[in-house]
Amino acid sequence: MDIQNHLAKDGQTSIREMIQEKRKKRRVKETFEKLIPKFLLALAMVSILTTIGIVFTLLSETIEFFKRVPMTDFFTGTVLKPLSQTPEFGVLPLIMGTVTSSIIALFVAAPIGLMSAIYLSQYASERVRKIFKPLLELLAGIPTIVYGFFAFTFVTPLLREFIPSLEATNILSPGIVMGVMIIPMIASLSEDAMSSVPNAMREGALGLGATKLEVTRKVVIPAALSGIIASFVLGISRAIGETMIVTIASGSTKNFTLDVTQSMQTMTAYIVEVTGGDASTGSTVYYSLYAVAMTLFIFTLLMNILARKISQKFREEY
Repeated sequence: MDIQNHLAKDGQTSIREMIQEKRKKRRVKETFEKLIPKFLLALAMVSILTTIGIVFTLLSETIEFFKRVPMTDFFTGTVLKPLSQTPEFGVLPLIMGTVTSSIIALFVAAPIGLMSAIYLSQYASERVRKIFKPLLELLAGIPTIVYGFFAFTFVTPLLREFIPSLEATNILSPGIVMGVMIIPMIASLSEDAMSSVPNAMREGALGLGATKLEVTRKVVIPAALSGIIASFVLGISRAIGETMIVTIASGSTKNFTLDVTQSMQTMTAYIVEVTGGDASTGSTVYYSLYAVAMTLFIFTLLMNILARKISQKFREEY
């Protein structure tokens, strides 16, 4: 009888311990589940706080610059001579250089990237796609400084054989090479957009007697237009923010001109020049660095907002 009571007590104790252990594990699990959203929120806040920090830094230093240089002189001036005896701080030459090089890059990358995307998504076999697409994307892995030296030592001498008036440093050569650099981005994103178009739309058009080219031109491209536009915008944003290619191949002459054979400077190249040690901390030239950076930031932001509006207008939902 005593043995039975003892066994019963041991059984009750073990069951009680099991229940307590399960409750303990459940409390730990519930605590963990409560902490996970907070941890993920903290990670998400990192990017937001970083952006706020960047904007605050740029804005505070830019305000200091505009205390010394009138805003109208900065945004309407066509002469940039920050280190002369009578310094002038017109940002239009830098904007002209940035826009010109980016447009050249887009003219090179857009047709090649789009045609590559059409071939990969509509005409290439699965085997060819698996070989060709990784090879195309290898261009994106080349360091930009290599592109810069390639533009300066190969592309420029080659272009001078056809354009004798082309200067040793010019905006045409780096613009072309930047276009080559962003081809993989445009091709890959456009190909993904075209591949996401439902096969039923292609098959329906083919069933109505359309050729493969007509299906591509009248069905696939219009349906994937928002993705194609997004790829163009991301590509040109990449070109606008490019630094090393233009720093090496376009020179540091701050010309306000439309002549692509001349040396021009972009906003990113000017930032590199100022941070290279030519300007002392606290000087007007030093603060002009932040004013140019803020201009570049606003320029890119407005372009992305415009691209979003265009993408939403042409978006197709299936």
